[in-house]
Amino acid sequence: MRRAVYPGSFDPVTFGHLDIIERSAKMVDELVVGVLHNSAKNSLFSLEERVNMIREMTKDIPNVRVESFDGLLVDYMSQIGANIIIRGLRAVTDFEYELQLAQINHVQNEEIETVFLITNLKYSYLSSTIVKEIASYGGDISKFVPAELIDRIYAKYN
Repeated sequence: MRRAVYPGSFDPVTFGHLDIIERSAKMVDELVVGVLHNSAKNSLFSLEERVNMIREMTKDIPNVRVESFDGLLVDYMSQIGANIIIRGLRAVTDFEYELQLAQINHVQNEEIETVFLITNLKYSYLSSTIVKEIASYGGDISKFVPAELIDRIYAKYN
């Protein structure tokens, strides 16, 4: 079975994330969206909220499972029997950082391969950070996140 992990903080999940999830789910038998618990980051949404939002948005994709994890990605992958990492690339600047991570992960576990998916052009500018910044000023985020999440995002700033 080809099991892959798409790791990230997803704070909040955007159309760009969902595009990568949909495309990569077609490439593997099971895609685990691994929502990272990073105590060093001050997240807008709790870990449980982020997991639940992604579950809600991916409920119609049968081979997608959403879980949280902390610690090293390679250790988590060993625990769940995955050996493929899915990463989205928006721009050349993403590539250098992601290449370094891919190489480190491969050194830690030679069975792990990283697959890079180029982000759909219509989402190449999009990040959770941008969504949060626009929302914090009351701006329109409807082109960046699913309608079901908009009120939840704005509520975090009220």
